Amino acid sequence: MSAARELNQEKIAFIEAAIEHGVLLFGEFTLKSGRKSPYFFNAGLLYTGSLLSSTSKAYAKILTSSRIPEFDVLFGPAYKGIALAAITAVDLSRAGREVGFAYNRKEKKDHGEGGVLVGSPLRGRIVIIDDVLTRGTAIREAIEIIKSQPEATLVGVVQLVDRQERGTGEKSTVQEVEEEFGVPIEPILNLQDIIAYLEKKGGYTKELEDIKEYRKNYGIEL
Repeated sequence: MSAARELNQEKIAFIEAAIEHGVLLFGEFTLKSGRKSPYFFNAGLLYTGSLLSSTSKAYAKILTSSRIPEFDVLFGPAYKGIALAAITAVDLSRAGREVGFAYNRKEKKDHGEGGVLVGSPLRGRIVIIDDVLTRGTAIREAIEIIKSQPEATLVGVVQLVDRQERGTGEKSTVQEVEEEFGVPIEPILNLQDIIAYLEKKGGYTKELEDIKEYRKNYGIEL
């Protein structure tokens, strides 16, 4: 499980772009769990070329410098994961690493090529790319798709943000999924990264106080 890590240039650029464009917000936000969070990450606002470029570079960095092992195909679950996996495959290609890209449809297509899977065949070592693991329902559905392919082996998951907070028990969804399926889950950012950036940047005294209090109440043990 990732805790505090080095704030590399890709990570810093991603945080700064997210704050500048209102993707990473500070204030009071009600989560699906009902908790009042002092920060919120809205992946739906990653829609400009510059933001997507920062995002793909950050994903590529994690894929080549973390616990994620060698892999053959990036799988992007519908819907947000599709674009995230596609832009990351492009960025890896520009760096000289060629991998496949695949995604699923929400509904089975009964004409043309048909089926629910599009893109590269799901063969070999697969990494899932998605935004945020909240309750774990979507990632488990994606894992079931991969498990249904006899020549595919899931080797890791990369997500945008790990909030590092407890779910219904003492563990986070990320910890639960890692233990259940035996694969590493690596985020571009976790809560420790956001705190480290705000401390280094300065000028975020109130935001830091609120986030640290939230972590005290809901954070997992690292």
